[in-house]
Amino acid sequence: MVHICDRWAHDHVDDLQSAFFNGTGFESWENIWGIGNQMTPRDEEALRRIATIERAYHSLLLSSAWEPNILTQQFGVFASRWPGAQSTLWTIVNRNHYPVSGRQLSLPYKAGALYFDLWHGIEITPTQENGTSILNFDLESDGYGAILETTAEETTLDATLNDLLHTMRAFGQKPLASFSKEWVALPQHIVEIPESSARASALQSRTQSALQKMIRVPEGDFVFRVNGIELEGMNDEGVDVQYPWEPSARRFHQTKLHINSFWIDTYPVTNAEFKKFIDATHYHPADNHNFLKDWTGQTYPTGWANKPVTWVSLEDARAYVRWAGKRLPHEWEWQYAAQGTDGRLYPWGNDWNPEAVPTPDRGREVQPPSDVDAHPRGASPFGVMDMVGNIWQWSDEYMDDHTRAAVIRGGSHYQPQGSRWYFPQAYKSSEHGKYLLMAPSIDRSATIGFRCVADVERH
Repeated sequence: MVHICDRWAHDHVDDLQSAFFNGTGFESWENIWGIGNQMTPRDEEALRRIATIERAYHSLLLSSAWEPNILTQQFGVFASRWPGAQSTLWTIVNRNHYPVSGRQLSLPYKAGALYFDLWHGIEITPTQENGTSILNFDLESDGYGAILETTAEETTLDATLNDLLHTMRAFGQKPLASFSKEWVALPQHIVEIPESSARASALQSRTQSALQKMIRVPEGDFVFRVNGIELEGMNDEGVDVQYPWEPSARRFHQTKLHINSFWIDTYPVTNAEFKKFIDATHYHPADNHNFLKDWTGQTYPTGWANKPVTWVSLEDARAYVRWAGKRLPHEWEWQYAAQGTDGRLYPWGNDWNPEAVPTPDRGREVQPPSDVDAHPRGASPFGVMDMVGNIWQWSDEYMDDHTRAAVIRGGSHYQPQGSRWYFPQAYKSSEHGKYLLMAPSIDRSATIGFRCVADVERH
């Protein structure tokens, strides 16, 4: 069976009417790879009623004698006829933006035939005119109708009919017009990142040495300009993420922020640093599938000490930063540390420099990332290293009523070939990736790691 689908439409009247007229299914697809495009209340209710009728009489919708576009009595009303051995179904749509009542179908008279208005869940009595049966019933504006012709004998054998009439009669107590047609973007909220427990003036002994590997980013005013790199959605409302200062999600974002001073790791967290955390805490996630997948036992491969740790979920990264007395960066902090205040495209300037990043990996299997200090030419204006082109880095998480997603920054060295549907790269300072979160086991990746920040004590 064919299913009608228009996943980015905000109004599905045309799709639903096409599906009902043609006796086919409808694919709602309200979650488009983590982007919420929910149906309006009216479309939801119309789909519920359409599906109820189609499921009850699915056998008639397979009729080889289907007749589309049979003659109707009203302008703008279209009907399909689905004849079966004993019963016949008509699926009807009103393409007018106003209600149509009265004479709708003129059918050859059949002695003993019974007619049921399935949409309203009632039996109707036709009027006889010159050997024809005239069926009168109501159609809402942009509405639907369904008529079943059967016989008394067949009705007594049809257990489906009574149940359907009862259900549709209850539905019909509230017309479709009473349901809202307004589409509203699904609101998102950012997940709070608590301030770091350690300050520059009071770090625990284990983080004092870590602080020596951090850079203090000065406070300043910063024009935060960024856009998502989703492959679909154009600039429809609801695409990408909704920052706390925005009324809804959208792909393109711009605002001026005052950034308080903070400390940020010079490099992403390495395998060696993550092993210190494991050894000290014996951390082991409840959902451990793919956790540190490229390690053997409790340690990383020989020669990997200075490579960024990967195969860690957002939850794993949060466990590490809590232990270290730090926190994950907000995205705008990450971008400020990478970009500075001059709006540059890349941490090192406005021109792409292949020597500032690892050589792209385009093979069938992802190779390990480079050491975090292997590309000093990639330094940002503040001296922060390895921000682009080696591994993606975790930052903020966003939630709506149905999904979770994280913003990841920096892009990775791995560029799989052969399909445009692979997760795109976001190497520019003005780009970010929205990464749909499913479960820690699925979220972990060979191309995602993280770096930490620490708050500066303010007086």
